[in-house]
Amino acid sequence: MKQQRNSRTEIFLPLLIVMALCGGILIGLSLGNFQAPVTIVQKSSNTFEQVLNLLHEDYVDSVDTQKLTEKAIKSALEELDPHTNFIPAQDQEMAHAHLEGDFEGVGIEFNVIHDTLYVISPIEGGPSKKAGVMAGDKIVEVDGKNIAGPSLDMRNIFHLLRGPKGSKVKVGVARQGIAEVIHFDIVRDRIPSHSVESAIMLDDVTGYIKVTRFASNTYEEFYQALHNLNEKGMEQLVLDLRDNGGGYMNVAINMVDELLERGKMIVYTDGKSDKYDEKHHAFRHGIFEDKPLIILINEHSASASEILSGALQDNDRALLVGRRSFGKGLVQIPIQLKDGSEVRMTISRYYTPSGRSIQKPFNGDREEYKKDYALRLKNGELFFEDSIQVNDSLLYKTALGRPVYGGGGIIPDVFVAKDTSFHSGFLQELLKEKMLQRYAIEFANNNRKRLENLTLKEYAAFFELPSKSFDSFVSKAEQEGIQGSSEEVLTSANYIKTELKALIARQIWGQDGYTHVNNQQDQMVLKALNLFNEKNEPILTMEREKKKEMAAQ
Repeated sequence: MKQQRNSRTEIFLPLLIVMALCGGILIGLSLGNFQAPVTIVQKSSNTFEQVLNLLHEDYVDSVDTQKLTEKAIKSALEELDPHTNFIPAQDQEMAHAHLEGDFEGVGIEFNVIHDTLYVISPIEGGPSKKAGVMAGDKIVEVDGKNIAGPSLDMRNIFHLLRGPKGSKVKVGVARQGIAEVIHFDIVRDRIPSHSVESAIMLDDVTGYIKVTRFASNTYEEFYQALHNLNEKGMEQLVLDLRDNGGGYMNVAINMVDELLERGKMIVYTDGKSDKYDEKHHAFRHGIFEDKPLIILINEHSASASEILSGALQDNDRALLVGRRSFGKGLVQIPIQLKDGSEVRMTISRYYTPSGRSIQKPFNGDREEYKKDYALRLKNGELFFEDSIQVNDSLLYKTALGRPVYGGGGIIPDVFVAKDTSFHSGFLQELLKEKMLQRYAIEFANNNRKRLENLTLKEYAAFFELPSKSFDSFVSKAEQEGIQGSSEEVLTSANYIKTELKALIARQIWGQDGYTHVNNQQDQMVLKALNLFNEKNEPILTMEREKKKEMAAQ
């Protein structure tokens, strides 16, 4: 999670001290009257500078001092918490891309499959769409150069396709059924990057919003989604934060403010010094404060997702459904260095309104820290609610006195087990090779006119992947060396058919098409709908009673 601030200078000093003590690096900075810390930093940085100069001038082979410097920084930061990190200058664009509100480029959603850049979908209204690029096209040339091959990675794609608004790029695409490469001259433009992936009605009264990250424009998207669903008659909401790894803290706070009564605590932070101590309360009349709300979380919901979930759980405003969240309770700020690189440094811990810190334990071993998901799988926590381990010494109470626990993620109010009944080695290989996406693109392109004559509602209700199409899919997989026994194919068949149906819908109706189809089989979504209908659910009943009281006044 990153917290935006105007002033960066004030946090350079502790960073320099830490790096100096852990190995040191030379960074020029005016430190004013802080004489004692300057002496410590200068001694270590002078030593490090001396070593670099010796290596540059006298080492037997040539050395890349920039690379050595970056390794030294990374090594120093590894002595700290697992969320304090160094980002080299060349990785800045990729590191910030997922949190950008907009970007300048050609406007496509893409995937790299077998060293080839596939267009999943040209963004509606974007320059690629206007130029004639279609879903399923394979971009094989950029400005006359062949780009397909093992060297194709995200950094290269960003470099090739992104660029200033108004600049031109010539792309060559291979299209199914056409022998020659087709060339398009595309003028780059400002492209919106959406973090509210879907905002749809599940039924006549239930809204559904899927938020994938907390980016710079997420609050505005979320507010608009709430407004649009309210206009469609939404009386209750499912907010899906599964697999949402977080983002900007202030965005999460603003989103909570639309859902929580004015004056209620949202989150507070506590750092080494008072300058990082903050308290945040709801202060506006939100657009969705007084209607039933369910939040979906899982083991990959982290950071800003946990701030939002924890605030609404502690205030008894929402019912949380799913599995224990990731457990990241630390706040970082980005510090830009002179060479264009960046340090993301932890400056405080955050606490939910009840006083919980949900940061999971860290014993100094980053590799061990990363194995937490595997450990949850091993101990059965993802499948059985009673396998969730809690620390009784970290017991807290919600506003209504319900027990909640700190010390490692947010435990939902209603547990939904992870479904692995459809897993097989065959399916694993299909997903690895992105066979489902490729087949869905091909099927949609071959049947586009027929599919476009249907409404999404008709498609979701009546379309079934023909048996011969499923057999054709399995045969194509076998031709590419993906072999599955009859038992494996049978085990994964229903999942494959449902996912293909959803992916085909995405090609015709966009992301809302995928979500609409997928939610019909999604166990967490179905559980949420059932909970809305259970009149004895205390949190949801409380919201209904509150609404009745307001209507009577």
